[in-house]
Amino acid sequence: MSSTFDPSAYGRSISDIYDATVEHLPTDATVEQLQLLAGDGPVLEFGIGTGRLALPLAERGLEVAGIDGSPDMVEVLRAKPGGERLRVAVGDFATTRVEGRFSLVALTTNTIFALPSQDAQVACFRNAAAHLRPGGRFVVEAWVPDLAAFHRGAFLRLLSLGEDVVVAEAARISPAEQHMATTKIRLTGEGVRLLPANHRYAWPAELDLMARLAGMEREHRWADWRRAPFGDDSRTHVTVYRLPAD
Repeated sequence: MSSTFDPSAYGRSISDIYDATVEHLPTDATVEQLQLLAGDGPVLEFGIGTGRLALPLAERGLEVAGIDGSPDMVEVLRAKPGGERLRVAVGDFATTRVEGRFSLVALTTNTIFALPSQDAQVACFRNAAAHLRPGGRFVVEAWVPDLAAFHRGAFLRLLSLGEDVVVAEAARISPAEQHMATTKIRLTGEGVRLLPANHRYAWPAELDLMARLAGMEREHRWADWRRAPFGDDSRTHVTVYRLPAD
């Protein structure tokens, strides 16, 4: 894998079809929980992307700001109704600062793993804590690593099968560095799209330690946005960290 991290690379490859690739996600349930966690707000979203979550939160009356590494994704956001009113900074959300303090910082859809190293992920937790009001929350949604899914360091799986679109995913893993390279193959009547991404994965307990290093404590861990209990068989988690009120 390349040692150079370009936070804009993912958006360049997918921004024009990103919304179609995430339309199956539980957006309503996610927005509902984020609103409950935020209270009266305001909310800062790391990896705001095309506004899948930020725009519905703003429609509910919350003040929403965001940081994203991709100008292409932000351009799609700006073209949507209400997108021009959101305060968005283009930059690496591990280090970029925006003005103000927030009751909630959100980092969803496995985006913590887009950061290329443990150091970058630790910096992201510290950046989240620096943006929080006393008592504020940082919520992270991510998958749980499953090394058993790989055979000789690789796998190929079917993600979805429909009349109009088929999506498969190929992946190769490097356990020594906790890196995984994936390419989703999206087949439609218009042709084939390859959607590559790199991940530096981490286990939930490792993320908990990053939170402690940033001065936060774990408040909740659920298996999904509907607050199902997290257990040994959970393949995803939604974890809420809180900055002490004092």
